[in-house]
Amino acid sequence: MSAPDASLQHQVRTLYLEHHGWLQAWLRRRLDDSQQAADLAHDTFVRLLAGRREHFGDEPRALLTHVAKGLVVDHWRRREVERAYLEALAAMPEAQAPSPETRLALLQTLVQIDTLLAGLAPRTRECFLLAQLDGLTLAQIGERLAMPVITVRRHVHKALVACMACV
Repeated sequence: MSAPDASLQHQVRTLYLEHHGWLQAWLRRRLDDSQQAADLAHDTFVRLLAGRREHFGDEPRALLTHVAKGLVVDHWRRREVERAYLEALAAMPEAQAPSPETRLALLQTLVQIDTLLAGLAPRTRECFLLAQLDGLTLAQIGERLAMPVITVRRHVHKALVACMACV
């Protein structure tokens, strides 16, 4: 283990020892779920280790809450995607329902797609979804959004490139 890695691990260990209980209580109040709070508190410290920051600043709780808030948003987004997926499955005839393994793989893929779409600029996302979900042509999207077709094309292209990068 190199000196910077040892230093980083020491800093995260110190943060963990001094602030883990506080962070887990903070998350428990927001999630109303002790198990999920414990998982997200753990994930917060894993993110800090993966981030390889040299210094965590003078306000460690501000950093911890910043990282934890992102994880909470991801958690709620995932739950919303899962809820919508389960509703769609419930409406499906049981004979056509996928196996549990397939369900999990599909749910993970849906969460990845949702994360990808959330990371796009709003106009890019809107153009892409109009093209992919509504089946509109570039000209129809341009007309609907009052933008030149070439601009619509750039947005759709940017979204497609982002999708291809995830594959």
